[in-house]
Amino acid sequence: MTDKKNINRPLVAHLSMFGACAFWGLMAPLGKDAMTHGIDGLTMVTFRVVGGAVLFWLTSLFVPREHVPWRDRLLFIGAALLGLVFNQCCYTIGLSITSPINASIVTTSMPIFAMILSFFILREPITLQKAGGVALGCCGAVILILTSAVAQTDRVGDIRGDLLCLGAQFSFALYLSLFNRLIRRYTVFTVNRWMFLWASLIVLPLSWHHVSLTAWADVPAQTWWEAAYVVFFGTFVGYILTMIGQKTLRPTVVSIYNYVQPLVSVTVSLLAGIGILRWSQALAVVLVFSGVWLVTKSKSRRDMEQRRLDAAAQEQVDDERRP
Repeated sequence: MTDKKNINRPLVAHLSMFGACAFWGLMAPLGKDAMTHGIDGLTMVTFRVVGGAVLFWLTSLFVPREHVPWRDRLLFIGAALLGLVFNQCCYTIGLSITSPINASIVTTSMPIFAMILSFFILREPITLQKAGGVALGCCGAVILILTSAVAQTDRVGDIRGDLLCLGAQFSFALYLSLFNRLIRRYTVFTVNRWMFLWASLIVLPLSWHHVSLTAWADVPAQTWWEAAYVVFFGTFVGYILTMIGQKTLRPTVVSIYNYVQPLVSVTVSLLAGIGILRWSQALAVVLVFSGVWLVTKSKSRRDMEQRRLDAAAQEQVDDERRP
């Protein structure tokens, strides 16, 4: 029974990450449409963090309670800043400015940030393959930004929004690198309960006056449904699924699933007519995807050390077998 549970655990983790990224991919066009029909970026961020906090604290009433020492509660402030406040503010406000296609393409850059941060934080070596992957990814990002710089409409893109979405990926990659052990220490609901609480306490004082000025009576019903999707599926369900994946999968594997987001987002955006895919953007997709593939396929320091140990062990066995 235990073996079967251990076998199913990686499968559940992979399915969870796929589901989370699919929800996030659909969130880009729906959130973009909502933020062009009555709700702006800062208001949507407030909905996400406060709505997520309410949902996670309500859910925590029905699951086993974990003791969280004050030291870890304070560490959750840093996790909330990087994983929620900076990440969601940059991405959501960036999405409100640029096209959903560009926003989703930029999400694939996180493995490159993860590789660069692992070099400085974890002392992971940068191989020629990794360097080549970063170069390709950077070329794709530059093409995307240049396309946005000359765009006449946000259906093509906006350089300000692209850079904000890029900052969101850097923030989340830093969060994964610094707080991965903290995340693994507690259940999904405990982690999100504290992270969303701290995020709400940080965001609300800054956004409350702005949100209160919104003309709520003029917001159409469709916008409310789209905002509800962003809060419930794009935030609550999405964060539950990604936390399940993070508990089993390495950060680099988690980041690979960002490929799912642009596939969903680009398809829905084109069908809905709220995005335009130009040849330059398609080239940027190819370059970014290729760069991320090279980075994620390259060996980590642990893999290299294990390979050296295996080679030494095999050499010792061969020496013992020689007459």
